[in-house]
Amino acid sequence: MKIVRFLDSAQAIRYGRLGEDGGVRLLEGQLYGPLKETDVAADVKKILAPVQPAAIYCIGLNYVRHAHEGGLQPPEFPVVFMKSPAALQHPGDPIELPRRLRSDEVDYECELAVVIGKTCRNATQENALDYVFGYTCANDVSARDWQGKWGGSQWCRGKTFDTFAPMGPCLVTADEITNPNTLPIRTILNGEVVQDWNTDDMIFSVRRLIEFLSGSTTLAPGTVILTGTPHGIGAARKPPLFLKPGDIVTIEIGGIGSLTNPIVEEA
Repeated sequence: MKIVRFLDSAQAIRYGRLGEDGGVRLLEGQLYGPLKETDVAADVKKILAPVQPAAIYCIGLNYVRHAHEGGLQPPEFPVVFMKSPAALQHPGDPIELPRRLRSDEVDYECELAVVIGKTCRNATQENALDYVFGYTCANDVSARDWQGKWGGSQWCRGKTFDTFAPMGPCLVTADEITNPNTLPIRTILNGEVVQDWNTDDMIFSVRRLIEFLSGSTTLAPGTVILTGTPHGIGAARKPPLFLKPGDIVTIEIGGIGSLTNPIVEEA
């Protein structure tokens, strides 16, 4: 099932099932509880990010060719950092280039987002996918200057500005993606494909990431895991290719859909 979260004409947040024809039918219930399908056409006024994350765990250097483009060896363990849930942005809404803490090196990163659907602790690789509710597209927007030069050796400052975690357009339930490490994934910037690869290049599979992140650690329902980006980031290009006002960036993942956001300057 493809699930969308949306605002209706009364400004209430609702959920619906996205049909093949693009129509939306209302769902009743809770996202991580029982959801009942109806035949009622949904009153969709605005599509929202498909989840409101309880936490956002992110993985760095998780594609073989991405590590190599940075001149780095694949890590022994997953490289983990976090984004604030307040960095969430909706499909179609703008990514803001920071101006209060200015960055002129804001970069795109297409990523598969994994949404945990039930309390998960000490999962194994064998049962890890049993905890997954679904998958969506994400853009791990990154201010490279704050990430590398001014962040005090930590990545969080450069990764968690407002609007730096677009997600969407829908949440595809886990039963429709039996192997999340076989999906084509790409970024399109102003009509040009700048990243184009497959999730089978992950150093640590989705199963391994869930096992690792849940080790002695509780992942609550609604926890989102951004699983890393393939090669082709703007910072690795010669000359570098950073986002600027007026750009349009789209993340596409096979079986999920397309997430598009314009780029603006922070007001």
